[in-house]
Amino acid sequence: MLNLFLGLGIVIIGFFITIKSDWILKNLGATAWAEDKLGMYGGSRLLYQMLGVMIILLGFTIMFSLWQGMALSASRIFMRD
Repeated sequence: MLNLFLGLGIVIIGFFITIKSDWILKNLGATAWAEDKLGMYGGSRLLYQMLGVMIILLGFTIMFSLWQGMALSASRIFMRD
């Protein structure tokens, strides 16, 4: 039950980061790396939106208890039999 509420909270945070990316851009400013690599105008905004979507996906992963299987699969990449 804790995973459900924790995941839902993380999804809500990611949703607001995605929706309010313009507000975040005005308050935090543009990043030179994002403007250079992700586009001329709006690269930082795109970076904030991508960060929000990644947080939403992390929230759903935690909400539906998929993170344990993903961590196990990722650990098998680095560990050999």
